[in-house]
Amino acid sequence: MRALQSRLPRARHLLRGEQRRALELLGSIPHGVAEDLLVLAHGFDSDMIAGLVQAGLAAARREIVEAGGPPIEVVRMTITDDGRRTLEGNRAQTVSTSPPVLR
Repeated sequence: MRALQSRLPRARHLLRGEQRRALELLGSIPHGVAEDLLVLAHGFDSDMIAGLVQAGLAAARREIVEAGGPPIEVVRMTITDDGRRTLEGNRAQTVSTSPPVLR
């Protein structure tokens, strides 16, 4: 458990690129997206997604979906308020640590 906690992003730390991209994608989809879609179509690692959920930056909600066949279980992922704040904090840190532009 301690090893997993050390890999989790915290609001005061910069997100890794894959974590930031996943949160940005989740933030752009108001009703969330299926976890399988994040993994299969966008190539995100399921352990990384689980880490975002455990850190409180994303939420996972199980749903039963019926679409013309037998019902299936889908895990819908959404960004949390903490996830949005972390994204904003990372953007601010990225901007503030950028080198000055020389003219």
